[in-house]
Amino acid sequence: MLKPHILFDHTKTSKKIKNFLDHKIKNISLVKCNLIIVVGGDGFMLSSLKKYNKYKKPFYGINAGSYGFLMNKFSSKNTIRNLSRAKQVSIFPLEMSVKNKFNKTKKSIAINEVSILRQSRQTASLEISTGSQKIIKKLVSDGVLVSTPAGSTAYNMSVYGPILNLDSKKLSIRPISAFRPRRWKGRIVSDKSKITIKNLNINKRPISAVADNYEVRNAKTIFIKINKKVKFNLLYDSNRSLQKKIKIEQIRKETN
Repeated sequence: MLKPHILFDHTKTSKKIKNFLDHKIKNISLVKCNLIIVVGGDGFMLSSLKKYNKYKKPFYGINAGSYGFLMNKFSSKNTIRNLSRAKQVSIFPLEMSVKNKFNKTKKSIAINEVSILRQSRQTASLEISTGSQKIIKKLVSDGVLVSTPAGSTAYNMSVYGPILNLDSKKLSIRPISAFRPRRWKGRIVSDKSKITIKNLNINKRPISAVADNYEVRNAKTIFIKINKKVKFNLLYDSNRSLQKKIKIEQIRKETN
């Protein structure tokens, strides 16, 4: 039996869908519901996942934004049926721990990616390693991305990163506008990797570290790994699974 709690972004489209759902199903409290419906775009879904995952309920997204990769398509005819037949997929986020130039540490999780970005007109100068192995001693670029399989079709794809299967057990490390070495394309690593990114010139070339939409400025050292203790359960229509969406994007990339 469906016992949903409905969250909705404050856009015109989101409110219309919310009003439709209110006439079809009863809105249950977060404590007593058995699923959480999120009406909005990918950004609203990401923030909702982080804010409400403590209730340990699965999330069903209904797209009211533009792309809606993490969402399901709204259908006035089939939404209730789709809800009852939705299939669950579980994903694990990245954990980002950042030590800034004042030696203060801040942490956050990222469902899609951690972005290391130059903070000024100067390019970033970075060292990237996993454990004791140096992936690259010095990367001069606008930044670098570390992406999960779920996030590999987002910002990662826009910088020509690889699209990873949901069950690949891999992470993508991809440079943003690499200047030196120009031909460095990044690396695919195991999701068991513990990635360390160091700013080689803190004062002249400041950088920020961003976990999805949470930013830490003046970063000195960034530690990134998969956090298996945190799990997000997402629900998808049977013909529009997250894995299927990733496969479609892989095919599109190959044919472009």
